[in-house]
Amino acid sequence: MKTNACIELKDLNLQTQIGTYGPETIPPTQHLLDLTLWIDSKLVLISEDIMTNVFDYDPLIVEITCLAGDGHYETQERLITRIVRACAKYPEIESLEITLRKSPVREGSGSLGVRLWVAHTTLDDLRTSFS
Repeated sequence: MKTNACIELKDLNLQTQIGTYGPETIPPTQHLLDLTLWIDSKLVLISEDIMTNVFDYDPLIVEITCLAGDGHYETQERLITRIVRACAKYPEIESLEITLRKSPVREGSGSLGVRLWVAHTTLDDLRTSFS
């Protein structure tokens, strides 16, 4: 049986501007990111406690933070697309699931999000397009 491993990031509050809102609509106050990165289990089941044996996700988090603050986005989908492209730069990432949700949606409650699961073949296609 194959062992699966993932890195999970939950509820990262991104400082970003997404959407256009009229005077009678309530703009969201939070944009929360959930990101699950599927990686080879050999990057989790390690024999020595050293950073070179694991996937260093810190540079990716920095890049995501920069992408979020990069300017105004009309849609959540565009920011998600840019984050997926950033993830594709890391060959350690075999597949991923990403959710970006905003809140509140209406009258101070609710959240609304977009979720995307990206298979290894799609990541490989993105990696090929970088070449």
